Parts: sequence; C-alpha cells; structure tokens
Amino acid sequence: MDRATAITALNRLHLAQNRFYSGDGDRSELAALLRPDVIWVVPGASEIDAGTYRSVGEVLDYFERRRACSHNSMRVIRRDALVGNCNLVAAVTDGVRIFGGEIVSWRTVELYRITANRVSACWLLPLDTDSFDRS
Repeated sequence: MDRATAITALNRLHLAQNRFYSGDGDRSELAALLRPDVIWVVPGASEIDAGTYRSVGEVLDYFERRRACSHNSMRVIRRDALVGNCNLVAAVTDGVRIFGGEIVSWRTVELYRITANRVSACWLLPLDTDSFDRS
C-alpha cells in the first residue's frame, strides 16, 4: 500500500470517529469504513474498554461506550504514519477528552490492517498504559 492511500484511509477513519465521538456522526458512516469481520484489540485494565472486539457491531458498541464516557468530548489526532509494502499501517495517534472538568490525553501507536480500503483490524498500543487506562 502506498503512503497516500494509507493516509487517505486513516484520515477518513479518524474524521468519522471524531464526528461520531462528538455526536455529529452515526454508526453507518463508521460501519462503511470497517470490514464486516473487523477485529479491534484494546489492551489494558479498563473495565469499560479493554478487550477484543470481533465484528462491526462490537467495534461500534465500543466506540459508543467511549463517546458516552467522554460526554461527546473525545477526539483522535493522527500525528504520523509508517507505511510499508503490505497492508499494515502504523499510526502515532493522540487521544484527548474532558474528564472531571479536566483535559485528559494519551498517545498510542495504532497498527491497522487495511483491506480493500477498509479497516480489517486495529491493535492499539498505548505508550503510557496508566494514562490510557484512565482515558
């Protein structure tokens, strides 16, 4: 996959996620960017988020829990991407939301598998697991 194609796919995903997290987007917009058999892996100790989600429905339910916990304040911001000659893309991504009246942020490396211009897998790799679990 070339860099331009990968960046376009990530930009579409993150834009749809941010619209959804703010309450402006809907499930169908995100579902169109995910393969039906998508796998989304969230590490950590968070009772709300940690787990492996194995379908569009499960991934969207996870996104809805994130939106509800953040009271529509969560945003994801891609900082950089590493693209090779396969369908895997690594993205350095910041997350931010308001929690208890304060801005909480974290950084992850997200490893995506993109198949036919849709996300077929995502593995989140937090750089600070304590911050990530509190997010």
